[in-house]
Amino acid sequence: MAAPLGGMFSGQPPGPPPPQPGLPGQASLLQATPGAQRPSNSTLVDELESSFEACFASLVSQDYVNGTDQEEIRTGVDQCIQKFLDIARQTECFFLQKRLQLSVQKPEQVIKEDVSELRNELQRKDALVQKHLTKLRHWQQVLEDISVQHKKPADIPQGSLAYLEQASATIPAPLKPT
Repeated sequence: MAAPLGGMFSGQPPGPPPPQPGLPGQASLLQATPGAQRPSNSTLVDELESSFEACFASLVSQDYVNGTDQEEIRTGVDQCIQKFLDIARQTECFFLQKRLQLSVQKPEQVIKEDVSELRNELQRKDALVQKHLTKLRHWQQVLEDISVQHKKPADIPQGSLAYLEQASATIPAPLKPT
């Protein structure tokens, strides 16, 4: 991506990325949203990580394990999870905006990615078809082997009685004198 992510990753100065040509007035999700307090050096990724850690910590915290009020525990866990989901949505929106900017600035890149995805899908489906054909051939062979086994006993008469029955079946019946 040619445009910097504006503090999304460490090592970059925090703050919004410079406005992109052709996308006037688009705010970055790294800027503080109304009602949300963000430290000056915090990014969405940092907040997502810390909110995930808070969710996990709330599930294994001794305060919650030793606590007896289940409603209080549930409320605390729900708040942590809701904060995590909100920040995850903000992060998703940030990347969707960057994807939109990329598609506007470099539409050929999006087409190349689509073509690559389609090729990978075709390869995956070809491999799946080959796998099914292999299984089909195997089961066809099994069925053929079974049918051959069932035909062999009928072709070979067993015992003298069976031989006489088979031999007499091929002799034409005598004609009646008229």
